[in-house]
Amino acid sequence: MRRPSAPRVRLPGGERARLTALYGGMLVVAGAMLISLINFLVAQGLYTTITTAVARRPDGLVPADAPVPSPLASAAVGRAKADPAQHDQDGAEALSLFTQAAERATQHRLLSISLICLVVFSLVSIVLAWWMAGRVLRPVAVITRTARRLSGENLHERIALDAPSGELKRLADTFDDMLDRIEHLVGAQRRFAANAAHELRTPLAVQRAAAEIGLATSDPQTVARIRGKLIEVADSSERLIEGLLLLSVSDQGLDHREPVALDELVRSVTAEQLVSCQARDRSITVRAQTTPVTVQGDPVLLTHLVRNLVGNAVRYNHGGGHVTVTAHGRTLEVDNSGPRVPRETVPYLFEPFRRMEERRSARGEGAGLGLSIVASIARAHQAHADAEANPDGGLTVRVTFPGPDGNP
Repeated sequence: MRRPSAPRVRLPGGERARLTALYGGMLVVAGAMLISLINFLVAQGLYTTITTAVARRPDGLVPADAPVPSPLASAAVGRAKADPAQHDQDGAEALSLFTQAAERATQHRLLSISLICLVVFSLVSIVLAWWMAGRVLRPVAVITRTARRLSGENLHERIALDAPSGELKRLADTFDDMLDRIEHLVGAQRRFAANAAHELRTPLAVQRAAAEIGLATSDPQTVARIRGKLIEVADSSERLIEGLLLLSVSDQGLDHREPVALDELVRSVTAEQLVSCQARDRSITVRAQTTPVTVQGDPVLLTHLVRNLVGNAVRYNHGGGHVTVTAHGRTLEVDNSGPRVPRETVPYLFEPFRRMEERRSARGEGAGLGLSIVASIARAHQAHADAEANPDGGLTVRVTFPGPDGNP
């Protein structure tokens, strides 16, 4: 049975009060230790110092006009003047009494002054600790105000802390970087919602128009044509929904992993595309170049990844083009011919519903989810997906899987 941990003792108040108590307490303790050390060291040699100073007089006695610290010392001095024979004994006794009284008076005076200095030092330390804690925590206050002010409408605001390099400066910069990522994600989610609504609204509008206009006639040929159009739109909507579901599943990550022969998977998908209608009707050559490659992952999701990559390469190609699929050294690469792709638009192709051209609602047109699904499945496998435009047209997409140690 796990034993409960002891509760941590926390000072009351805010962070500034706690830092003030900590800094001020440390300074007061250090001052008290310093004063105690000074008093201890002075007390160790004070008796000897006073004795040596008094003994330096030629007669070895305390001056007659010097203040007599006690009645005993005064009597000893009087006896020394009346009887010279006892000069040495009385002088030594008077010197000892005078030295002891002077030592006590000096120690008392030193202790009084030290305590007064300690009180003043404590007050100054607390004030300085409060000021210093406020200066140190000023960036935290700026971060707090910014975080409270931010909302979905002003995610563009940043802290932009103007401070020397340090832990709090790095914290503020990290917070700004996090806001950049959040703004990007929120923008992507908004675009995704708007695009999904548009994509789902289009087939519904087509179905409604076909039902209202086309089915108003009793012509069998017209009815058959409208029926075929409705089935085509329904198939397109089904593919769109399947794509959205697959995107959602891959975004949730993997529940289990198992060894997957990526080279065999590539050869299987390539064989499917060789006999597909699109590749056969448009005379597109699909070939695979593989070496034995095994990765850890979900075989179903990896099949969708390869199928989407090869399917996109065939769909966005020209007649008589080619598609080359390479699996080597934990890298899957799909290269295809086709129209020229502007380099600045390549990164946006991994966003949902992004196409090179506007939607035409043509037969076989994709939903614009292919590369976004590829990127999502790659992230679920800790892999990295990127693309580059080919100089002579077409696109090259690479997916790099991590090694056994988790590094690419």
